Amino acid sequence: MNTGNDRQAGSAAPPDGPLSGCAALVTGASSGIGAATALALARQGADLALVARRTERLEDLAATLRKEGRSCAVLTADLRSAAQARQCVEDAAEQYGRLDVLVNNAGYVATGTVEESDPESWERMIDLNVEAVLHTSRQALPHLLRTASDGPRGVADLVNVSSVGGRVARPGNSVYSATKHAVGAFSEAMRQEVTARGVRVGLVEPGMTVTEMTADNRTATVARGLAPESWLRPEDIARAIAFMVVQPAHAAVNEIMVRPTAQAH
Repeated sequence: MNTGNDRQAGSAAPPDGPLSGCAALVTGASSGIGAATALALARQGADLALVARRTERLEDLAATLRKEGRSCAVLTADLRSAAQARQCVEDAAEQYGRLDVLVNNAGYVATGTVEESDPESWERMIDLNVEAVLHTSRQALPHLLRTASDGPRGVADLVNVSSVGGRVARPGNSVYSATKHAVGAFSEAMRQEVTARGVRVGLVEPGMTVTEMTADNRTATVARGLAPESWLRPEDIARAIAFMVVQPAHAAVNEIMVRPTAQAH
């Protein structure tokens, strides 16, 4: 696992925000919703740990964050490996001596009917959409609980990025929907386990969003004719995530579903 961290020399920190002094770990941060979320949290005052496989993309984003005065750790990892998923959490906590926010955003989608799709793609979706979320969440919980107990905010946040597909199953999307449904069930059970101890668990469910993952024409067919220009942008989802984590300690926004206005289902 590759790591890197520094604050750009001579750069001034931005004005204090509600996440000032906090450390946030975002998975799948090399593009799309993950990159937009890292920027949104940084602009609320957080320092960031960025996780993905593409180091060069992470370094580019880290350079942007450092220019804005934020500290940023680059953690290259393949989250399909349980060991790497767990290690990236420990690396982030070690870099900052704390962990206030975990955003499980990394994911993979492959479409096709059950009869015709490739079981290898099923395994990849299960590994990344479900198993990685389980491992990073479990590894992060001791750090988040400690922050909630001892930190100045009196709360910590774990946000899982799911999908409308986890609620609305469609032909050709069965295994992806199954993985995202699992994330929703896992999130709600975990929420009940830790909410009394100050860790808020949130679930964000995007509708059709313009990302690298939805650029493939086969994936886009799930939109059922919804014009791409009407789709959401990653920044729309990032705003929802930031909204969740900047709430005062007594308020928990547990679920947000964000669809394009033109998306009926």
